[in-house]
Amino acid sequence: MTEQLQADDLAPILDAIEDAEEIPNPLDGLVERAAEDPGAPFAPDVLECLIALKAEDRAAFEALRFRLKKAGCRVTALDQAMADESGDGGRGPSQADILIDLAGAAELFHAPDGTAFADLKINDHRETWPVRTKGFRRWLARQFFEQTGGAPSSEALQAALNVIEAKAHFDGPERPVFIRVGGHEGRLYLDLGDDAWRAVEIDAAGWRVVETPPVRFRRASGVQPLPIPIRGGSVETLRNFLNVKSDEDFVLVVAWAIAVLRDRGPYPALVLSGEQGSAKSTFSAVLRALLDPNTAPLRALPREDRDLFIAASNGHVLAFDNVSGLPAWISDTLCRLATGGGFAVRQLYTDQDEVLFDAARPVILNGIEDIVTRPDLADRAVFLTLEAIPEDRRRPEAELWAAFDAERPRILGVLLDAVAEGLRRLPETRLPKLPRMADFALWASACETALWPMGTFWAAYCGNRDEAVEGVIDADPVAAAVRAVMLERTEWTGTASDLLGALAEAAGERIAKSKTWPDSPRALSGRLRRAATFLRKVGIELSFEREGRARTRIIRITSTATHTNQNDAGTRPSATSASSASEHKPRITNGFADSSARTLASNADDQHGENEPVVLAKPLKPKETTAADGADANGAPQSGPDERATGGWGARL
Repeated sequence: MTEQLQADDLAPILDAIEDAEEIPNPLDGLVERAAEDPGAPFAPDVLECLIALKAEDRAAFEALRFRLKKAGCRVTALDQAMADESGDGGRGPSQADILIDLAGAAELFHAPDGTAFADLKINDHRETWPVRTKGFRRWLARQFFEQTGGAPSSEALQAALNVIEAKAHFDGPERPVFIRVGGHEGRLYLDLGDDAWRAVEIDAAGWRVVETPPVRFRRASGVQPLPIPIRGGSVETLRNFLNVKSDEDFVLVVAWAIAVLRDRGPYPALVLSGEQGSAKSTFSAVLRALLDPNTAPLRALPREDRDLFIAASNGHVLAFDNVSGLPAWISDTLCRLATGGGFAVRQLYTDQDEVLFDAARPVILNGIEDIVTRPDLADRAVFLTLEAIPEDRRRPEAELWAAFDAERPRILGVLLDAVAEGLRRLPETRLPKLPRMADFALWASACETALWPMGTFWAAYCGNRDEAVEGVIDADPVAAAVRAVMLERTEWTGTASDLLGALAEAAGERIAKSKTWPDSPRALSGRLRRAATFLRKVGIELSFEREGRARTRIIRITSTATHTNQNDAGTRPSATSASSASEHKPRITNGFADSSARTLASNADDQHGENEPVVLAKPLKPKETTAADGADANGAPQSGPDERATGGWGARL
């Protein structure tokens, strides 16, 4: 009986406990209820539970908040209601605060130049965007909309970006950021530019496509994807799409392309010339599409160097189409781009802050006329002359590009094979001598064994540089006049004023009165220093000295070169230069030394045979045009070798 009484006494208590367990959680089914009743999330008991959930488990709260937003709940108003309920004065987080919190999902860092970047996780891959670019702003605005259902104000977005940029600079690590080609721990990485942000990893063992490269790439507007490279191609396939007239020219083009696939310079400028119809623009566009495709592959030369460096900061390869001439300032800027250089301008709306650009970029220049005439840029360039394409060999644009797109993966694959070979052989590669672009020559020589026999590039490159010497000297009236003055002597000494008069007499009145002629002894000294490198290559040395108690500035010119006349390969040295006449110099034909060319070393005095050539009195006057010299600016450049010993570059530029 006692046991029965105790059971009866406990029954109400047990019933109460059971009833308490059946009390539903206000958050259960809240999403479904909110879809039918927009006011359900604002019930007092729901708000109390939401506040508690936010304090105890922020991740769970944010997940529930996101689901409520998808169900049509006004989550911004809900945040305000929760703030009012919690008694914090009715003030919720500001838009800027929300944006800063959202940026926490990105990995912030800064580049060596101080630019702030963010690594974003998008669709299971990593993307890298500068904080101040539209790409990051759009991502942040979208995150804000997903969070709040509204749009941030421009003031809040700007304030948040200021804080995010500061966090990236002071709290984030420093990492280099590349465009198209990057390097890391002895490996090279080629950005494929696809939506998955994949890259090709290249090392001494070969190459492979990787999903998440260790280097960061930045993509400017206009960047287009590269194809996935395929093994087993032939470099000769590329020749079907380039109008090159010789094997040596093709070797130089491929060497330049392989240099483009390296993460650092120097990069020689590729200079293309030829008459209308020689496919200069197509040549440039094909190379750009193969290595660094862009929606605007070719562009006009910029009007100032600031624009040139901005273009360099947004693309790996720069291709300038239909160039009619290079002003002095842009020639100097292109020199800096070839070997690496910087440019600084004052930042807008500031008095002291600077915006710095520092880059080395491969450059393509094409034009009908002689584009490069300054020795400093010519020393950093590879020159090709394209022949006019006969009508029976022309192809429709659509057909050419369709065929190129089909072969592009294999062509890219064989170039990557060469790059891998270069990474393996570079430490042991040596050259007979180091030219101005020594790193480029070493790199091309290290890579070439994957394509052709060792030494092929070096022979082609040396021949091209020899032709460049002749071309620049002929194009520079001061350098040409110096050579003319030294034709019949081995030494000249005098002041800059004396030399200016002597050179003017040698050049002729028309040239001496032109705008290209130096107007003062000081200007002449500058032009001589600029041309000294190329004059030295033809055996003419210049030195600047001071003599006497007055410390008079003296220019001394010495010559050890043999001299040729305009119409024959032989030469008659003057009586004063007989000692130098025994030195033989090969003639350049199509980029290589012509073994048949010879320099006469006999009869150093004035005793010469009837048929022995005689040096012309006015070597700077217009020369008689032949079918091969290309001397007529209005005529089509010819492909035949130049039979003149001193004008071997006329058909090249």
